[in-house]
Amino acid sequence: MNDSVRSAINDQINREFYAAYLYLAMAAHFDEEALAGFSGWMKLQAQEELGHAMRLYGYLLERGARVELQTIEAPPVKFGSPLSIAEQALEHERQVTKSINSIYALANKEGDYATQVQLQWFVTEQVEEEHTAEGMVERLRMAGDNRAALLILDREVASRSSAG
Repeated sequence: MNDSVRSAINDQINREFYAAYLYLAMAAHFDEEALAGFSGWMKLQAQEELGHAMRLYGYLLERGARVELQTIEAPPVKFGSPLSIAEQALEHERQVTKSINSIYALANKEGDYATQVQLQWFVTEQVEEEHTAEGMVERLRMAGDNRAALLILDREVASRSSAG
């Protein structure tokens, strides 16, 4: 595996671990606000991000490449409203999409077809992640400042997150 591709994947592993930390911090914020449904949703998001990191970790090992774990930046502690948090999550997912696309382009440039195939799963996953986050942003915008609507959404998200 080309060193630049290996390095980019190691950087992505770090981004995925950071995403897990970020979503876990968002979950803690929701827990503090007594919004257990939104907290559960963010905890599931955190678990997914850990899975993404481990998928890339395993891929590097399969290719005989060195895994180089890096320092994970601390996420924020305060986040704001549920809508603000959903918007932050959406923007984060958009950044992850850009990163995956960049690594895919690098693998293409380097003729690393195996990495392109591996990253195709991530490209598809990011379409789903952005769609889910966009839907949550839109629903929270519709709820506005209506606390009853927020509680209904919280309950709905809780039932979805428990179903997987």
